[in-house]
Amino acid sequence: MSDLSNMVKKELRELLTRQTIIPMLVMALIFAGMGGVTGGITEEAMKNPIIGIINEDDGPLSGIASAVLNGWAEVVYNSTSGADVQAALEQVNERDGVAVLVIPEGFSDSIYGNSTGKIQVYWIMRGSGIMDSVSTGVVDSLIQVINHEISKELIEKDVSINPEVALNPTAKNETTIFKGKEMQGLSPVVITGMLSSQSATVPVIMMMIIITAGSIVISSMGMEKENKTLETLLTLPVKRSAIISGKIIASAVVGLLMAVIYMFGFGYYMQSLTSGLEVNLADFGLALGIQDYALVGLSVFVTLLAGLSLCMVLGAFAKDYKSAQTLILPITALAMIPMLITMFKDFNTLPMALQCLLFAIPFSHPMMAMRALLFDDYLLVIGGIIYVALFAAATVAVVVHIFKTDRLLVGRTRKKRK
Repeated sequence: MSDLSNMVKKELRELLTRQTIIPMLVMALIFAGMGGVTGGITEEAMKNPIIGIINEDDGPLSGIASAVLNGWAEVVYNSTSGADVQAALEQVNERDGVAVLVIPEGFSDSIYGNSTGKIQVYWIMRGSGIMDSVSTGVVDSLIQVINHEISKELIEKDVSINPEVALNPTAKNETTIFKGKEMQGLSPVVITGMLSSQSATVPVIMMMIIITAGSIVISSMGMEKENKTLETLLTLPVKRSAIISGKIIASAVVGLLMAVIYMFGFGYYMQSLTSGLEVNLADFGLALGIQDYALVGLSVFVTLLAGLSLCMVLGAFAKDYKSAQTLILPITALAMIPMLITMFKDFNTLPMALQCLLFAIPFSHPMMAMRALLFDDYLLVIGGIIYVALFAAATVAVVVHIFKTDRLLVGRTRKKRK
């Protein structure tokens, strides 16, 4: 029994090291943050949306619609016939509102005449993340409540009306305003879905190649240490910069090859999911040109170099192949954080602290590039490329310094004797 307990203690000492515990704590914090975001969605859905109302109809059914909206939303602009829609949008936008609803003249008469009453909805869209469209869903649910209340009124008053109109008395005409572009016939939910389908490929591909190529680099250095081949390599008359460049270039070639393979496979998968969509972003002027794809490719390339250089820094701390396996977890965390953040929130709608965090993580820039370029946000993309290139250069300098010390051979830097 004592032999068994001694073996268990030995294995625990080898497995529960700083290299294993710290990455596990980081992953736990990531999942805790995801839980906080999910809770934030629920909290956002419980809030009364901020809207504006322009009621141009003086009939009883439009009064029901106005009563529902005033009772369940925070109305910051309320006007009747002759109101300026642009002024309403500006006032609602100043209060971080979500929409302006216009009930046109003849709304009630149209329903009584066996036609659906039209409600014009002008959406103010601020971001394309999941949380950014929560308030849109709340307003949509209020329109459903309006439908229900008008249907109940028609049935209670025993109005002779077409059953189809009685069950669905209203219909929406939607216009979404997002980053200076006005898109008629689209709701923020549809736009968010299309943007996600267009720009989801790069974040997933980026995460996969960083994790895979990074694992190769770190495991390779751990194995070279274990087999003593790295020690032999460092004693050869070869420049350290050539060794570093060779490792990074070879890993980058493998990473880019994987990126191409994943891009084709995942692109075909996303195309099969979106083939049934009746609308296309290009119909609304949201399309990428050759220079845009060139910027995305450049962003991916410099980010891959930065990621591989960072992996080489971590690989310097690997004592053997076994310990190298756990060192990929920090890279995994750094790849997952921006992917999850950009999924839930748009960069422009994030708090300043999260914006700084997202910009500081080099892996986030190619994940944001495609969506930013769709709306001509070249400053964010070009600034990100410059930042990641500087990050990669600084990381390579650190790697060169490490290769010139004894850390690769003995696991620590040898101090000079006085």
